[in-house]
Amino acid sequence: MNSDMLNALTLLKQDHSNVEEFFHRFEVAKPDDLDELTRVRDLVVKHLSRHAVVEEQVFYPAIRARLGDDTAAVVLEGLEEHHLVKLALSELEKLAATHERFRPKFTVLIENVRHHVEEEENDMFPLVRDAFTIEELNTMGEQMEQAKDIAPTRPHAFIPDVPPFNILLGLPIAVLDGAITAGKEAVGRLVSSGSARA
Repeated sequence: MNSDMLNALTLLKQDHSNVEEFFHRFEVAKPDDLDELTRVRDLVVKHLSRHAVVEEQVFYPAIRARLGDDTAAVVLEGLEEHHLVKLALSELEKLAATHERFRPKFTVLIENVRHHVEEEENDMFPLVRDAFTIEELNTMGEQMEQAKDIAPTRPHAFIPDVPPFNILLGLPIAVLDGAITAGKEAVGRLVSSGSARA
């Protein structure tokens, strides 16, 4: 295993920390800094979408397989929180930063994600730490890194969030997400170069 690989819990905490930095950027951004608000929104959409998929494909199934009914309620609550976050992300990514609902929707998303992270780190992580060996957590971390490399980068609230169908659909959806993102970036460059010439 690559020595740079993180164990599953460390990897998830790092993801949580990265997203929290984006939330802080949103919270300190000036309301008229539309470029920064849009940039932060796009980063949050990408990172939270990938994070949710990794947990749904690797982390949650491993917990349920190991701990069974003891953690079913905690995992199912996590999946429901993911579903609501993905719905909010899918709405947020369609809103312009000038829309009157943009900041309120982003703020509610932040509150929900912070609640989810707190429950996950305080309630779920200790159970996982007790139930898995360091070697198993390292292996899980490696699997999660691999899953993240091919995970969708946009929220898909209505595709299955449990194996095997979330895994089967993950790669084609990730490819589609890449094409959509490339198209949006190409249009953005064209618009920017057109307005620069005007």
